[in-house]
Amino acid sequence: MEERLTGNNSTVGESGATGTAGEALRGLRDGIPIALGYFAVAFSLGIIAKRGGLTAVQGFITSFFTRASAGEYGVYTLVALSAGYVEVVAMSLVTNLRYLLMSAALSQKIAPGTSLLKRLLMACCVTDEVFGISIVHEGYTPPVYTYSAAFISSLFWASGCAAGIVAGGVLSGNIVAALGVSLYGMFLAIIVPPARRDRNVLYALVASCVLSALCAVMPLVSEVSQGTRIILLTIVISAVAAWLRPINDDDNER
Repeated sequence: MEERLTGNNSTVGESGATGTAGEALRGLRDGIPIALGYFAVAFSLGIIAKRGGLTAVQGFITSFFTRASAGEYGVYTLVALSAGYVEVVAMSLVTNLRYLLMSAALSQKIAPGTSLLKRLLMACCVTDEVFGISIVHEGYTPPVYTYSAAFISSLFWASGCAAGIVAGGVLSGNIVAALGVSLYGMFLAIIVPPARRDRNVLYALVASCVLSALCAVMPLVSEVSQGTRIILLTIVISAVAAWLRPINDDDNER
């Protein structure tokens, strides 16, 4: 009896280890397209950071732990203008508030019993694209999957910023802008499959596009920062979608 239990426990342990390693490799695989897009976009941020007087090492470290295009752009711009610490911190908070919403949504994809430390680390890994692939992961999202995707994408993001600083202003702005197009293709790859499977997602997607375009040109509303508009639209659209098309218990279990 003891031998049989020991054998079963050994098998379960090996299976769990294999599953964890498999999810880590899957996270790396899914993170590579994100990483390639990140490198191109971060390269342009590196040129801006160069104007602010940052070295390649400083750019690498700040980008690796920040990973926010709008946030870094605002911060590097303020640094170039010799802004104060309060202004820099305020800019970071305003432009990155959307990650609070993403972290809250991602918490619903974490298996019960997951430690607080692992939950906090997953929250630190959240970017728009890493959130996208983590939220559409079948079943509960293993922390190691998000860690792996975040690591490879962060490495390329930081490397792209450092490379941009080294390159300085050598490349023209048109070339840098062209390199950033790949990031939009990545967004489409994230949102199109769920929209094809679920019409409610499609309706929310169309509403997001239309309202975002309108808010960008409407008087008064267009004067609000882009980050704040994203937060307000996310809250309004998700609240209306949840009210009109709530997820029933059967769909939630599935």
